[in-house]
Amino acid sequence: MKTKIFALLFLTYLAPSLKAQQSAKPALNKQQKMEWFTDAKLGIFIHWGIYSVNGISESWSFFNNYINHDNYMKQLDGFNASKYNPAAWVSLIKESGAKYSVITTKHHDGVSLWNTNGENATTTLKNSAAKKDVISPFVSELKKAGLKTGLYYSLPDWSYPDYDGFTRDRKRYKLNEEPARWNKFTNYFQGQLNELSSKYNPDLLWFDGDWEHSAAEWQADKILANLKKYNPNIIINSRLNHNGDYETPEQGIPVVKPGNDYWELCYTMNDSWGYQPYDFKYKSPNMIIRTLIDCISMGGNLLLDIGPKADGTIAQEQVDILKGLGRWTKKHAEAIYGTRAGIPAKHFTGKTALSKDKKTLYLYADWSLNNQDQLLLKGLKSKVISAQIVGTNHQATVNQVQDEVVLKVPSVAWDQDATVIALKFNEAIQLTEGFNETVSFEQLADKKTDFRLQLKNIASSIHQGNNPFEKTSLSQDGLNFNEGKSALQPRLYDWVTKNSEGLYKTGKGLPEGHYQGKSALSADKQTVYLFVEGKPTGPIALKGIKNKIARIRIVGEGTMIEPQIYNKLYWSAIPGIIYIPIPADRLDKDFTIIAVLLDGPADLYREKVGAIESNM
Repeated sequence: MKTKIFALLFLTYLAPSLKAQQSAKPALNKQQKMEWFTDAKLGIFIHWGIYSVNGISESWSFFNNYINHDNYMKQLDGFNASKYNPAAWVSLIKESGAKYSVITTKHHDGVSLWNTNGENATTTLKNSAAKKDVISPFVSELKKAGLKTGLYYSLPDWSYPDYDGFTRDRKRYKLNEEPARWNKFTNYFQGQLNELSSKYNPDLLWFDGDWEHSAAEWQADKILANLKKYNPNIIINSRLNHNGDYETPEQGIPVVKPGNDYWELCYTMNDSWGYQPYDFKYKSPNMIIRTLIDCISMGGNLLLDIGPKADGTIAQEQVDILKGLGRWTKKHAEAIYGTRAGIPAKHFTGKTALSKDKKTLYLYADWSLNNQDQLLLKGLKSKVISAQIVGTNHQATVNQVQDEVVLKVPSVAWDQDATVIALKFNEAIQLTEGFNETVSFEQLADKKTDFRLQLKNIASSIHQGNNPFEKTSLSQDGLNFNEGKSALQPRLYDWVTKNSEGLYKTGKGLPEGHYQGKSALSADKQTVYLFVEGKPTGPIALKGIKNKIARIRIVGEGTMIEPQIYNKLYWSAIPGIIYIPIPADRLDKDFTIIAVLLDGPADLYREKVGAIESNM
């Protein structure tokens, strides 16, 4: 009888695993498995936990001894989730345009947000004021809405009595001295991962905290094997000591396109992951939209974070950003989902992306032009058959001569954040590699060439290191430029002499990735000149500049501008993003140049996000 009872209990324990294995779909190859992820482009990250009660850093606040562990854990008494409405959360996530969401099931503080059976587990159901499993209803709503489910899981558990780490200054034990305790902990977290797999059948597992131990110590092979039993097509991020499917750069938008085919930028709306009431450094919806475009253009995804309050409500600033993002994604869905990385930056001033069949090229313009100005695309072999303004009934006028395309967008068609033009071809796009990007002073003297196109050509030429004014008498102050007065059309002459500082002895600009437009460097490499077309829809951005900024001003008229730096993490070598808000009333009516004075010769950060191999 005892044998029968034991056998029944054993089968009951295995039932979820056996059921998952029996109902599992066939394993796909890597490309097939990653298809939905690559097409999705936008996900919403959710950091929710007891740290939202005091509005302090999730887990790190006690690890770094900003608050002791006992007082940190008292936040359980304030985590009530009294206004938690998972259906409303999912509705807002869907409105933002996201195709998947990743929620923290357990952060480094060890508080599990679902009803885990793990021995000695601290849970929101048993230990918090909420007395709720808050993960189950959210996952249920995600699946009901047709969104993909991602679960964040911290490998370290700084509160668990048998985990070796505790705070920055305290460790519980050394692994080689007490292996039994470590084995007890690994059994604990492996059991939790099995629970999450059998209970929620996630599409994606988002690991964190792998830096504290090696892959062998974490038993990464066992983790992956167990997860595949439940879902052979589970997608894993790279934070399992690089045993995963895709890279996860954090906070810093990559300067150089990541080496891995699959990647995702995890990114906060302000400077905090969880809710912090005194962090007011929110980015605008415009800045977030342009960050999404940046990721799309390099073939990656944006995982944008929200941090709900302890009662389950979401701060209005975060709601407004998601709704502003949703306005743009709904209008421009065609140019977001299912797209692939765009063409090299030398072909177009803004960001670009391609359709899967490469028969459609999407141009993203986060600026607007006046009725006379035009967009310029260079080095295009393929014949444009249409130029639709995405999300509108308008077409752009196309003038294609050899490998150059000039586009004119109707004034009513410009979007408040970023206008997208879809260029259609009868074939997969073909580009000219060795097209001419330079212009000589003699060519500028051709008065038949459109004035604004001449300005674009000047910017492009100097950016490439071929300054058309190098052998002329142009001085830094623009005075007494007699040959220019006689050779150039009056409007061009006036612009050149006004902006002469940015043209005098300036050389090759910043490499691709640091600024989306054309740029130039002063002879001493200490001043960066940014060429700004039209009227930007928001602050222009500089990435990967290690230097400190001495001052920023508008060339030719002297207005000083105070930059805003976002996402500079004190622990990271990656520079923050420099946003430069240009007053609309100070823009040059034709083409603006911004001078950025650095504290020394330009020092650039261009580290690649490394490619990884999947061991699944």
